[in-house]
Amino acid sequence: MIDASASESRSSDPCSGSHTAPVSQRKPADRRPYSKHGLTTLRAAVRALGPRVLDKRTTLGKQLAAWRADLVRDLGGEPSTAQLAVVDLAVRTKLMLDSIDAWLLVQPALVNLRKRALIPAVRERQALADALARYLSQLGLERKVRPVPDLGAYLANKGGPKMEVKGGGA
Repeated sequence: MIDASASESRSSDPCSGSHTAPVSQRKPADRRPYSKHGLTTLRAAVRALGPRVLDKRTTLGKQLAAWRADLVRDLGGEPSTAQLAVVDLAVRTKLMLDSIDAWLLVQPALVNLRKRALIPAVRERQALADALARYLSQLGLERKVRPVPDLGAYLANKGGPKMEVKGGGA
C-alpha cells in the first residue's frame, strides 16, 4: 500500500520535476535578466508631445535645434510647408536614432547567441536609419544657395546712397 502522506509531500515538492512553481513564487535568480531600450516609449512621447518634448535648454535639445536650423539653411533659408514637415520628421527620427545608437553601444553583444540572430533593436535602428535617409533624400542632398541681390538692389533696399555708374563717353 502507498502511504498518502508520502505522495502528498512528493507532489508539493517544487524540485520533483512534475511541475514548476508559478512565476510569482520563483526566486529572483530564476528570472531572465534583460534591459529595455526604451525606443517604443521615446517614440510614443515624441508622437504625443511633438516638438514640446525637445527642450532646447538641454544639450540634446540644443544639438537637435542646431541640426534643424542647419537643414533649413541648407534648403535655402525659407522652405515650403511640406519641406518643414519633412524636416520635423527628420529631426524626430534623428532623436530616436541617436537614442537607440547610444543604447546599442553599451550592450555587451548585439547578437543573441542562442537564436543566432541580431537583437530586435538592431533591426529597429536600421529601419530608423533608412527612414532618415529617405527624409533627407526627399529634401535633397545638395545645398541650395539663397539668392543674393546685386549691390545696386541691396543698397536700394537698405536706403543707402545710390551709386551712379560713370560712363567714359567720347
